[in-house]
Amino acid sequence: MTALTQARRPSAHKAERRLAWRMVSPALIVMVLVAGAPIAYALWLSLNQYSVITPGLSRFVGLGNYIEYLSSGVWWSAVGNTFVFTIISVALELTLGIAMALLLNLAFRFRPLLRSIVLLPYAILTVVSAITWRTIFDPDLGLVTTILNGLGVTDSSIVWLGQSGYAMTVVILADVWKTAPFVALFVLAGLQVIPEEIREASELDGAGAWKRFWNITLPLLWPAITLAMIFRTLDALRVFDLPFVLTRGAYGTETMSILAYSELRGNQLVGEGSTVAIMTFVIVMIVSLVYIRFAGGNIRAVTREKK
Repeated sequence: MTALTQARRPSAHKAERRLAWRMVSPALIVMVLVAGAPIAYALWLSLNQYSVITPGLSRFVGLGNYIEYLSSGVWWSAVGNTFVFTIISVALELTLGIAMALLLNLAFRFRPLLRSIVLLPYAILTVVSAITWRTIFDPDLGLVTTILNGLGVTDSSIVWLGQSGYAMTVVILADVWKTAPFVALFVLAGLQVIPEEIREASELDGAGAWKRFWNITLPLLWPAITLAMIFRTLDALRVFDLPFVLTRGAYGTETMSILAYSELRGNQLVGEGSTVAIMTFVIVMIVSLVYIRFAGGNIRAVTREKK
């Protein structure tokens, strides 16, 4: 009887797999049509020089557009700006998000009100947030300029969004202000599922607050932190609206997405703009695969240990 049961298990497993594929195939077909078709069309456009202004004036150039951009300083400058923005903003967001989550997890009287206030920036539209920060850093009547002049730090107006270095700093600060609550929300959810018995046992063993955080809380929070880091990194690599509203991509803030928009809309170069969009897509995919390969394994390992 046991041998017969073991012989039937592989066939039953194959039947379950076939049933699973039948159930998910409609959704997969829709995803391919919705996402795959535009990507394939953009890929085809990137292999051509296509004119919107002059109908019929287009020609197939193969990899010519890719070779042109890969040998161009404009593309690599946009790549550098994007990664500078991504690395600094994500690092600050993770640091502030973890600190905010630890604060919001404490038991005190006005905790619900504080949670609402802290999470409010994430609920504001990015364009509205960008306009607000542009007003704050206005060189004449902005809040920052007024405070600095009042303190005597500077007696002249600094054009924050009109100078390289300053402009990227403002863009990063605006992004951190808006999306650090997103990281805090992820980490706070991770804190809620940590068993209270673990904290109580560590306190009985005489472990201090820092030791408990470093050796117990942080390892148990790693899956939530990693997921937040993945989402924020992939989102930051595709950033467009925030620097576009603040600086229009000028003064060292032009990202890969803004470059693609400039070629497509500003210069009416559909082939070249599609090329930049495809290369941006490839970079995001590579970063995604790296995260899945390394960070994904860490998440599964920590999850198994918790079980």
